[in-house]
Amino acid sequence: MERPLVGTDNVTPAELYDQGKRLRDRTPVTAHDHEAAAKDRPSPKQYFEASNRGRLPELVELRRERMLASPFTFFRGAAGLMGADLAGTPDAGLTAQLCGDAHAANFGLYGTPEGKIVMDINDFDETVPGPWEWDLKRLAASLVLAGREGGIGESGCREAAEDAAKSYRRTIRALADLPFLRSWNALPDSSVLSKARADELIDDFADAAEKARKNTSAKVAAKWTEHVDDHETGLARHRFVEDPPVLTHVDGPTAEAVAAGLVSYVDTLRESRRTLLGRYRIADVAFRVVGTGSVGLRSYVALLHGNDDEDLVLQVKQAARPALAPYLDLPEAEHEGRRIVEGARLVQAETDILLGWTTIDGVGFIVRQFRNLKGDIDPAELEKDHLDDYGRLAGALLARAHTRSLHPKLLAGYFADDEDLDEAIGAYAVRYADRTEADHAAFAAG
Repeated sequence: MERPLVGTDNVTPAELYDQGKRLRDRTPVTAHDHEAAAKDRPSPKQYFEASNRGRLPELVELRRERMLASPFTFFRGAAGLMGADLAGTPDAGLTAQLCGDAHAANFGLYGTPEGKIVMDINDFDETVPGPWEWDLKRLAASLVLAGREGGIGESGCREAAEDAAKSYRRTIRALADLPFLRSWNALPDSSVLSKARADELIDDFADAAEKARKNTSAKVAAKWTEHVDDHETGLARHRFVEDPPVLTHVDGPTAEAVAAGLVSYVDTLRESRRTLLGRYRIADVAFRVVGTGSVGLRSYVALLHGNDDEDLVLQVKQAARPALAPYLDLPEAEHEGRRIVEGARLVQAETDILLGWTTIDGVGFIVRQFRNLKGDIDPAELEKDHLDDYGRLAGALLARAHTRSLHPKLLAGYFADDEDLDEAIGAYAVRYADRTEADHAAFAAG
């Protein structure tokens, strides 16, 4: 007698596919071509001011400057504004663990524990359970904005958005037909380029991977630190060199609080990794400004000394309430750092072996390796054919990420053989890019 290993629903893959097909009657794929802006949305100024609550006041102006740089950078800092616009829009009723901010620049390269370079979603500050459509629509709109910033024509921008949806749909269908273990453990290394029909990106991927392999804690330490003698211990060590406003020293109590947070963070790692971290010594702590949407949150870098001249740099970053939570009626997380870490572990093919969480002065933080084998392909600097391929690559990666939490048979049934989704998402993406450009102009006008 067949029965499920976990849970109580005895549903076969074929039955899941049929369930997905029936969802089309309630929400046809053409329904995803809807209005861009919600009637009760906040203005860009209202959104910006509300989203600054809990941030460091002295960094608010820097955040404004970064969001003003272009419509694409404004979009990157306004995930919550898009959440307000997506609330109540049609969806198929299928929930996935979302990236929550799946714009095109949040896909990047990083190293697996074995040193293999892969590409995947690499930012999970906003991760929450929600409609899979929200991630796909944010990706598609971001491709249009990135293309416009890079000088690509409207047809090329729309094609990139449509191809992201097409690749998402095709990847879901392909994964739905694979043995579960193969689909679950599929690593998004360079082979994903041909699978996603993104061969124009082969050179871009190779260049980014070469740079990623050089992006190590040793390189960060060589660039950002200076050699000093610790007179209390008699040991030589490194210390961060200030580069304000991006990198600045912290006072003694703050350094001690971060150090204490790192001690408790070790308990969130697997047992073998706790032993590994126990071999390092904390040498210095500094404050470092990061990102666009994260500007104003507390973010530190901790320099640890290891074996002989070995250095390890960890990022200790404040975990705020996710921007989409109010629009999905989600309760407060018990620990925002733990929410991010568990979301990343669920979605990514491979997570940083030192990814964990901690609490500092009553506030949740995540901890991870800083810039260890990390790289990126800037979508705003790609040529037309390359942006189109980037859209296909990102769409495939997003599909693989969603199937870690949402059964691919359900989505495959919802898509069936229909290509109307691609055009619906493309039309919405162009419309939302227009809305973002208007929001950016209004934001610039004050």
